[in-house]
Amino acid sequence: MTMQIRTPTAANDPTPARAPGLKGIRHGDVTVSGGVRLPYRECGDPSGHPLVLLHGYTDSGRSFEGVLPHLPESIRAIVPTLRGHGDAGRPDAGYSVGDFAGDVVELLDALGIDTAVVAGHSMGSMIARRLAVDRPDRLAGLVLIGTFAAIRANPDIEGLWTDVVSGLADPVSPAFVREFQEGTLARPVPRGFLDMVVDESLKTPARVWRAALQGMLQDDRAAEFGNIDCPTLLVWGDCDAFAPRADQETLLAGIRGSRLLVYEGAGHGVHWEEPVRFARDVSVFVQEAARRAA
Repeated sequence: MTMQIRTPTAANDPTPARAPGLKGIRHGDVTVSGGVRLPYRECGDPSGHPLVLLHGYTDSGRSFEGVLPHLPESIRAIVPTLRGHGDAGRPDAGYSVGDFAGDVVELLDALGIDTAVVAGHSMGSMIARRLAVDRPDRLAGLVLIGTFAAIRANPDIEGLWTDVVSGLADPVSPAFVREFQEGTLARPVPRGFLDMVVDESLKTPARVWRAALQGMLQDDRAAEFGNIDCPTLLVWGDCDAFAPRADQETLLAGIRGSRLLVYEGAGHGVHWEEPVRFARDVSVFVQEAARRAA
């Protein structure tokens, strides 16, 4: 295993009109096994309580731009861009949920972080869950945003694969990407933010759209929910068009001690639609995890 890390440096976002308040963000990158480069953003006290935020399918670390300015300085927030996405390396293979989870472990190793609260949105929630099952020693807590119980039982996800992604070719249509991202929303978000999200998704080549979705479809391991033994918070919008309420109930029943926060009127990307509330809720959860570990 070889890892390389470039020390983060303070930098202002190059597009301040799209990301007000992001001064003080530190940028770095890690090279994980196979020579795959993962860029990441970091903010907060470097000695603070670690929080890793994992983005969703075809998104990038920039999808948490609305959240970062509202996190307290006491939280060391780390937001990687996952392989194949955004400006990360795009290897020919390695897009299973387990592959993504392995990259996150290497990121933690490279940054010298023993344990962290890991929060994941959509695909990122499946990666976070895999970490909770396979590497419970690395998690102080788990936050699942817009998560699923069983992908293969989800007609919307299966339809996305059958009807669109299985035959997707480059160049991926900007109109399709915009429709896809707008379909995750129940409420409007700032136009500049949505344009950025679409631009980031357009960086994902068709082969990664296919491979990452195949990886999710093949990771139907609901029977392992009972093996998750860390504090777990589910965050779900009751207008989520992808992840139904029944999935949240299945997870609540399967994960001991888990609890659910419902964002009324919000869609699949609650952290896009209500970034201030999400930042507050996840901050409280991280602080609770820190007190338990003390």
